[in-house]
Amino acid sequence: MSARDRFHELVRTALEKEGWIITHDPYHIDLGFVDFYIDLGAELLLAAIKDEEKIAVVIKTFLAPSTISEFHTAIGQLINYRIALEDDDPERRLYLAVPLDVYKRFFRYPFIQTVIVRNKIPLLVYDTQKQEIAEWIS
Repeated sequence: MSARDRFHELVRTALEKEGWIITHDPYHIDLGFVDFYIDLGAELLLAAIKDEEKIAVVIKTFLAPSTISEFHTAIGQLINYRIALEDDDPERRLYLAVPLDVYKRFFRYPFIQTVIVRNKIPLLVYDTQKQEIAEWIS
């Protein structure tokens, strides 16, 4: 099993532990000229009297030698996926899932925070040791 697959399963399991129902794995968007495959789609039933909260999750491992290159790729993907979701499933919120250790050592730099805030990218920080969601950052 590759690290990518291991982290994919870890995030899926962590979401399920928090009560999320995985509805798509992967979440497919057909644009007509290209297909997008977002890692996961999930829904959380908040309560019987409230609407469902829907999310889509792009899982990144940041294991390549260049963290900044992976970051550039992830941000580009997220922007494209978010625009595609606006037409395909506008109520679904898109999250970037990142490992806790990468969040602590890389995502806290002021420039990286500025990119995240200006592009309004919600983060799902996952703990690879505890195999759970460490933090939701809107």
